[in-house]
Amino acid sequence: MTEKILIVDDDLETLRLIGVMLQRHGYEIAAATNGSQAVTMVNNELPDLIVLDVMMPGMDGIEVTEVLRKNMTTRGIPILMFTAKSQVEDKVNGYDSGADDYLTKPVHPAELIAHIKSLLSRTQAMDQTKAASKPGYLIGVLGAKGGLGTSTLALNLATCLVDLSKGVVIAAELRPGQGTFRYELGIQSEKGLEQLLKIPKEEVTRQKTEENLVLSTFGLHTLLASPKSVDSGLLCHKDQQIQLVKHLAGISPITILDLGTSFLPGLEELCNLCHQIIILTDSSQTCAERTKILIEHLETSATQLARRIDLVLYNRSRSDSQLTAVQISDLLAGMPVKLMIPPIPELAYQATQKHVPIIRLQPDTLASQQFIEYAKELLSQIHK
Repeated sequence: MTEKILIVDDDLETLRLIGVMLQRHGYEIAAATNGSQAVTMVNNELPDLIVLDVMMPGMDGIEVTEVLRKNMTTRGIPILMFTAKSQVEDKVNGYDSGADDYLTKPVHPAELIAHIKSLLSRTQAMDQTKAASKPGYLIGVLGAKGGLGTSTLALNLATCLVDLSKGVVIAAELRPGQGTFRYELGIQSEKGLEQLLKIPKEEVTRQKTEENLVLSTFGLHTLLASPKSVDSGLLCHKDQQIQLVKHLAGISPITILDLGTSFLPGLEELCNLCHQIIILTDSSQTCAERTKILIEHLETSATQLARRIDLVLYNRSRSDSQLTAVQISDLLAGMPVKLMIPPIPELAYQATQKHVPIIRLQPDTLASQQFIEYAKELLSQIHK
């Protein structure tokens, strides 16, 4: 397969000369004359390598590199900065922004080709290493019944893990037609879960999975589900669900899966893929009984699950008629409550209105501190 190289330079003669030289060596060429155009082309065409000038009007090469490195889809594309800026400070700035290599103009064509070949070979070797490496940690969030707030729990835990790990974390909604992340985060995008569920299983590739991830403004990568009820029919496409979850595990070290409720087709298989299942319940007798039935079902049907279940209690009411955490634990054969979330209806409403997770809106509240402490415990388990 011919590698595609994007050349970015505001000098048309430089574009022409480099383009002709690379075509003679068998590469496919694309060209951009400014930074904004380059970012758009990279997202649309996903080149194998970028030869990038630094000094350009508007968005310069440093800014282009920083933007591409923040995007899950484009962060792994090798970037060769090719510029007249030759000072040590310029090179340091280039590498600090995320460039893989740095060459100063003018340069002998043979040296430029050698650097390009080296970068492409190195990237291919890294891709092969990643493919053979240990998959990322999958955490499924499941509600004992609907309306408990699994999406809010998944979103806030994922945000905590972004802050604590300083790495890539994905929050994925696996509930077509029932998505809420778009509203909670204020994201406008056509990308998402349904784009992957509508195609045959064999076409659900890692690249297409990455292409449908959306980066939030606070560093969390998301796979968004549609809020349109007409898309709920895609729930039955469980083979595609399982395929994309496997790819998510290869893309990110940590992925939080919003599984919704036990009515999700293929739930047992998805749970078997997860390293950890978090079950959200409340303090009512009815919900506690449903939680017991759900856990017993998973431990029987999800053969790989064993005891990898954490129980989270949403204390929706202060009423004395509700069960205590100790009573719920006793009902569930001694399973401890790992996290107890206090009533936060007003805080949850404000977070949705401002399109930020609760822990970012008011990090010092009891609920936020509970999320953070539990995320620390999860991160400790992940690193074992």
